[in-house]
Amino acid sequence: MSVHSSIQRTRCSTMKSPALLILISLCLFSSGTRADAALKLHQLLDEHWARANQEQVFFRTDPDTYRPHGALAEVSARGRERRRQFNEEMLGRLAAIDASTLTGQDRISYQLFRYERETERASYDSQDHLFPFTSLFGYHTYFAAAPANMAFSTLEDYERLLISLADFPRYNAEYMQSLREAIEKGYTHYCESISDYGQTITELIVQDARQSSLYAPFENIHQTVPAADAKHLRARAHELIADAVLPAYQELNQLFRESYLPACRKQPGIGSLPGGAEYYTYLLRYFTTTDMTPQETHQLGLQETHRIRAEMQAIIEQTGFGGGFRQFLDYLRTDQQFYASDAEDLLEKTALIAKRMDGQMPRFFRTLPRNTYEIRPAEGRGAYYVSGPADGSSAGIYFINTSDPGKQPLYNLEALTLHEAVPGHHHQATLALELDLPAFRRTLYHAAYGEGWGLYAESLGKEAGFYTDPYSDFGRLTYEMWRANRLVVDTGLHAFGWSRQRAIDYLMQNTALTEAEVTAEVDRYITWPGQATAYKIGELRIKAMRARAEQALGSDFDLRSFHDVVVGNGSVAIAILEEIVDEWINSLLRVREG
Repeated sequence: MSVHSSIQRTRCSTMKSPALLILISLCLFSSGTRADAALKLHQLLDEHWARANQEQVFFRTDPDTYRPHGALAEVSARGRERRRQFNEEMLGRLAAIDASTLTGQDRISYQLFRYERETERASYDSQDHLFPFTSLFGYHTYFAAAPANMAFSTLEDYERLLISLADFPRYNAEYMQSLREAIEKGYTHYCESISDYGQTITELIVQDARQSSLYAPFENIHQTVPAADAKHLRARAHELIADAVLPAYQELNQLFRESYLPACRKQPGIGSLPGGAEYYTYLLRYFTTTDMTPQETHQLGLQETHRIRAEMQAIIEQTGFGGGFRQFLDYLRTDQQFYASDAEDLLEKTALIAKRMDGQMPRFFRTLPRNTYEIRPAEGRGAYYVSGPADGSSAGIYFINTSDPGKQPLYNLEALTLHEAVPGHHHQATLALELDLPAFRRTLYHAAYGEGWGLYAESLGKEAGFYTDPYSDFGRLTYEMWRANRLVVDTGLHAFGWSRQRAIDYLMQNTALTEAEVTAEVDRYITWPGQATAYKIGELRIKAMRARAEQALGSDFDLRSFHDVVVGNGSVAIAILEEIVDEWINSLLRVREG
């Protein structure tokens, strides 16, 4: 991305003739203008990052990486309005910068920062704040789970968590006000999708504060903390959890059961609400970072479903199975050979896959992140990845649900591990944290980019020597089919009036998921509109960029360099990534042409 600037420097430095003094002056003027624009940009980025840290609100970050840092964010109407005004100020000052003089990473930073601020502007006109939870998680579960993702080694680390605990009642009250506003406006979740959601709150209301996940860091305080301080920390943590946090959870539970649940909406699609169609269009744009319409998204899903189904049928025939597609899926769902014997067996098999791919990484990337990752058992939420903190003080974590090994098929395990660990989420997210880029770019998370990369990473397993077993290869396709079906089901629910049962039936007919998994998935799509479409759209765009590069460069195409370009700029919107890749292709073509 620095080709243009290097060419400009070369042209200016080689102008020796007095007859060219005017051109030299123009070069110097151009350099000065470029430096001035870059300086203004970085000052703006630094100021914005400082405010984001002060607010503890980072627009478009991975919610799974939530880690409180002292005082919690102000999520009230007043806080949103303050951030809206600041965002408008940023956009105004950004417009005063002459972007045409910026090159390389400065140009990308400008484009991306402007894209983010314009998207944030749209968010303030949306109903986002009325939905502080989905069927998967909520602000209350993220707060409770955060300590497990945090590193504690100094007295200050523990003291910051105490500040967060003390601030939680205020934080909770502001979110509860948003829920009351949602009830008043009719912007609540669909009844059937949240009928059991109260359990996510009640399971946090423990009898003894020491049983809370929030107390876990204080059980074994780091040895560097003096004993007297450790004793005080434990006492204070117990007091705050018992007297502040648990009563706040009880208040939330009461509001949910007595007010929110009775006011739940009666239709599954967000499009059924006043202004819901416009809101869904915004959500599609937010999550996919494209301008694809619901109709285009739905049709793409149908096309991909048809293609993948044909590949799945070919594998069924390869295995010699005597039944049809549905019978083969039932066979996979019920035969014990496709499931681990216990939690330890599942973890061992997961670790072997991860370690094998670790050894393949230099074949596919020139640059690897320094930080590593661990595999940790989890309960109640499938598999997911949480990156380590930016300072590298602890590793990333690949969580896999071991509470019931019978719910995690082994034929999916290769695809799942490549998606969550390497070359998927761990590689991309950890590398971004270590890049020499403006701070806001290192923690950005665009769903289409991040999940698209994760799905693309699954496909790389073929080139890395995985999926040699036909059942595992079928498992890879079931994951791909699942993501293709999401395009159909998500848009079907929110734009085309599908019922919850129709969505369940569609997934049951096309995926290898169990009925319980399918039901949970559909409730996820209903309570988190648009997000699930990001995976397939992002993957297909990345594959299209690779095909374009291979065709344009021919024998000069280098897969490792291509991958480094895709993941070497942090998370970016799809259109910006396409421009980055195209410029990389063109720079190589210019070099080849001399």
